[in-house]
Amino acid sequence: MDRPTRKSLKRKLEQDFEHENQSRHKIPSTDGFETHQKLTSSIQSLVDILNSTFSSLEADRAAAKRATSALSQIAKNEEVVDTIVDCGAVPALVVHLQTPPPLRGENGPKLYEHEVEKGSAYALGLLAVKPEHQQLIVDAGALTHLVELLKRHKSADNSRAVNGVVKRAADAITNLAHENSGIKTRVRIEGAIPFLVELLEHADNKVQRAAAGALRTLAFKNDENKNLIVECNALPTLVIMLRSEDTAIHYEAVGVIGNLVHSSPHIKKAVLLAGALQPVIGLLSSSCSESQREAALLLGQFAAADSDCKVHIVQRGAVKPLIDMLESSDVQLKEMSAFALGRLAQETHNQAGIAHNGGIVPLLRLLDLKSGPLQHNAAFTLYGLVDNEDNVADLIKVGGFQKLQDGEFIVQQTKDCVAKTMKRLEEKIHGRVLNHLLYLMRVSERNVQRRIALALAHLCTPNDRKVIFLHKNGLDLLLGLLESGSLKQQREGSVALYKLATKATSVSPVDSAPLSPTPLVYLGEQYVNNPTLSDVTFLVEGKRFYAHRICLLASSDAFRAMFDGGYRERNAKDVEIPNIRWDVFELMMRFIYTGSVEVNVNIAQDLLRAADQYLLDGLKRLCECTIAQDISVENVSLMYELSEGFNAMSLREACILFILEQFDKLCTKPWSSSLIQRIMPEIRNYFEKALSKPTNLS
Repeated sequence: MDRPTRKSLKRKLEQDFEHENQSRHKIPSTDGFETHQKLTSSIQSLVDILNSTFSSLEADRAAAKRATSALSQIAKNEEVVDTIVDCGAVPALVVHLQTPPPLRGENGPKLYEHEVEKGSAYALGLLAVKPEHQQLIVDAGALTHLVELLKRHKSADNSRAVNGVVKRAADAITNLAHENSGIKTRVRIEGAIPFLVELLEHADNKVQRAAAGALRTLAFKNDENKNLIVECNALPTLVIMLRSEDTAIHYEAVGVIGNLVHSSPHIKKAVLLAGALQPVIGLLSSSCSESQREAALLLGQFAAADSDCKVHIVQRGAVKPLIDMLESSDVQLKEMSAFALGRLAQETHNQAGIAHNGGIVPLLRLLDLKSGPLQHNAAFTLYGLVDNEDNVADLIKVGGFQKLQDGEFIVQQTKDCVAKTMKRLEEKIHGRVLNHLLYLMRVSERNVQRRIALALAHLCTPNDRKVIFLHKNGLDLLLGLLESGSLKQQREGSVALYKLATKATSVSPVDSAPLSPTPLVYLGEQYVNNPTLSDVTFLVEGKRFYAHRICLLASSDAFRAMFDGGYRERNAKDVEIPNIRWDVFELMMRFIYTGSVEVNVNIAQDLLRAADQYLLDGLKRLCECTIAQDISVENVSLMYELSEGFNAMSLREACILFILEQFDKLCTKPWSSSLIQRIMPEIRNYFEKALSKPTNLS
């Protein structure tokens, strides 16, 4: 019987028995269930029909078809799947995966040929969506029957029906094996893989797609399955499928190859030898974002194979579409393209090529996204790119250093990667890279100049600071940021200047203040306010303080002028001290007699005034050190005024450094802008002096 005649007969038989079927096996409605009890009752009725209709009788076949179809419709609602299983649907459906025994003398077309089996496979595939039901279905014997259904593609009869049952069988295998390693192995043992590989060459696209989907699932994290798929010569057909214009087909094909290649170097080589590289690169431009994502992931895996493959991928045109994918709205697509570029960026010439094709800016943008994997892939790629000296200036001039410095990174691995990138950048700032940056800092637009100055403040070596910031005007650029009207620029400028200051001086400004001249005489603690051999007395707050001229003359120019000059104190026995408290004067004299004294914060400012009045630089230095420890956001303005009033240079520098370091907190104060403007000349003087000092190479 030819095919058109067979189809006409089939339609006639369906029409002839429709009325009889409905009366003998009434299928309950699945619409508008009012209660769970009614739903359960309806499902149970369908299962009962299946249990009573496994025969070749036309009425039974029609009823079974309608029952499997109804169960499939219900099973699309995942919330109802458990109820279907509890009603005993699994064994009933498994039975109907088989063709019932023929009737006596049966010769000719069977009504609903392949349709009941297709409906059963479809329903079982839907039930297998829940992992807890996968093993139940397999234990009921479904796999053996599903494999038999795959073989029906060789049948010459009723191709449309055959294609349908074969597709549903492949789909059911996919769902049963999903994330279930034991069932994946069972599928291989049942002999399904060779038939699935054969189906890759099937004329029907839907069958091809279903077979590829099953192979994709079976290959995932199962080495034995992978090897068997390759041994069955699937690779040539899969590579051809990669070139299909049907997005669904090339998506499944690239997915199979991706799972085959994963953690299998020998299969990776076999895939490349089969000619997969170029069609995979072609999929980067697919209209299907999922195919693009799989292709990017696969290229990243190919690139890990060897350096030659990295170069070949770039030479064959992968870089531009990968960079374009970084701008996609699909986060996973961005992630996979960054992953592939990160692998490619481990080769020197590729690094230059990625940057030249515009890869740096979109990679930097990815650092702002709140996705841990995406941030890490972008950071890893940038780490590779800055290994090439040709890329360093390009990254810095577009603000890459600031992005890396200020980024909020989610996972520690990314933070570590960024730290390594910063270290790598620091190691590159010399020779032609530095010369290039200095050239750009001279001729580029203002924003680029500032970005470079900011980066160099953090990255340059001590030997280059003077050239960069004094001779090449880097300091002017940083000070310009501090004076700008933009709070962001002010913050960046303050951070950079503070970093430059801490690099320029290895000790704090207070610790590095000039020491007082070495005194000629230290009489010792026991002579403080001791009348023994005293030849001068000070009157302080009405009390006498006994002193010794020889010690005072050796201590400072002020006392030498007092007692050796033309002042009245020269011959006076008692010298009145009208403007210093007793406790302050006593501490000052203790320093003169011993060379040291403990200065407490409560007395430090009064003692500083006294030390300044009597030109005791060593004591002044101790006072400045104590006062500097007490600088805060609230009092820094007063402290700076104090340093000006008593020419306390170390305290002034400590205030400058505090303002730069704590700018984020200070900028919220209403008086901060006027303070910054007021001290700008001193900030410039401080840096010019610090940068002019010879570099301490030790």
